[in-house]
Amino acid sequence: MERIAMSQAERDDLDWLKRVRSGTMTQREAAGKMGVSERWVRSRLKRMIKQGDAVVVHGLRGRPSNRKLSDETRRQALAVLKQPDWHDFGPTFAAEQLAQLHQIQVGKETLRGWMIDAGLWKSKSRRLQEAHCWRPRRSAFGELVQWDTSEHDWLEGRGPVRYLLRMIDDATSWSWGRFVERDATPHNMGVLWEYLEKNGRMVDVYTDRDSMFTVPPRPGESQEQQREADRLTQLGRALRELGIGSIVADSPQAKGRIERSFLTAQDRLVKHLRLAKVSTLEGANAFLEKEYWPEWNAHFARPVADFPNQHRPLTPQLDLAAILCHVEERGIGNDYTFSFAGHRYQIARAAAQAGMRRQRLRVELRLDGELKARYQGRYLEIGECGARAIIAVEPKTSKPVRKDHNAGGRSNWMNGFFDRPSPPLWKSIGN
Repeated sequence: MERIAMSQAERDDLDWLKRVRSGTMTQREAAGKMGVSERWVRSRLKRMIKQGDAVVVHGLRGRPSNRKLSDETRRQALAVLKQPDWHDFGPTFAAEQLAQLHQIQVGKETLRGWMIDAGLWKSKSRRLQEAHCWRPRRSAFGELVQWDTSEHDWLEGRGPVRYLLRMIDDATSWSWGRFVERDATPHNMGVLWEYLEKNGRMVDVYTDRDSMFTVPPRPGESQEQQREADRLTQLGRALRELGIGSIVADSPQAKGRIERSFLTAQDRLVKHLRLAKVSTLEGANAFLEKEYWPEWNAHFARPVADFPNQHRPLTPQLDLAAILCHVEERGIGNDYTFSFAGHRYQIARAAAQAGMRRQRLRVELRLDGELKARYQGRYLEIGECGARAIIAVEPKTSKPVRKDHNAGGRSNWMNGFFDRPSPPLWKSIGN
């Protein structure tokens, strides 16, 4: 039998179904996690007997829908909707009138999508907006994890330790985290990596609107337009590839559990570190791992064993090194080269293939500093091109070069950047 390749979302659905079949989760809970009906769950459980794991793969995979409307129908419908008399029609009423007056048969939800794409309709939120409304805890370990960083003089001047990156489970208050050198994307990825290896993948994370987690809207851009643009930060992309949902808080009060825990830490943890005579980043992290987190989880967290565990395992298809890194797309030149971070890289002759030129490839700058290039699912052998020859130019004597303002307007701060000796970032975070 031909082996079926599954997406990460399909693997997650299969995991929920297997939990229902084993009796560790109800059909209603699984339906809520997958965003489907209980009837759908029951149907798939019955079909699993014959189809096995392939039950989550749609039968039309790779084929167009049998009910897809033609482009001509779409063009005719939009031509009518763009007329002045139809300027304020909603999707439901527009679908009815198109069928009655123009014999154009189209469902209201299909028409809604067409109108949104054409800029003729904007979705309206029907959620009741309440400021700082009390929110009950989640019911399972790993269902929602709050994630934030606290900047504080944790060592009271004894050492350069200012950033505590923390993750706290919403249901149990179980906590874990690290002191990091900077509150930056690579350091956050490194801490997330360790959390995933300890517990598996949480269902959702709850963060603030820091630029690491969300892209700010452009001037004049509405939230709906921003959502449709689907612009992601590096952390947002990594979470999506891991199958982890992201919830962004509108205010510090919305994620009050982790904010209050930081207030407690700024009192208790600072005193602990003082008594332990900690003065280095490595010593502070060792104290967290051996002393503080075990104490916190024993005194302030609810017993994890009393809650269902909804963390999902790390499957072999999830390469953390390839996901938790800086990723960009680059174009392949006619000479089988591509540029990245001011450098030019050559694809090895053995890895080059027909049709590769002018195509896009995925470039990954790993946390350990290694650079990888992936094209159509396979990694290529690459090497940095030689430096271009610099032609000496006689300096102009008519006008002296200014010594201020970035050396006459030219910045050289990147010179030798890749040659600077430094320990791997992942090693620094892991200490």
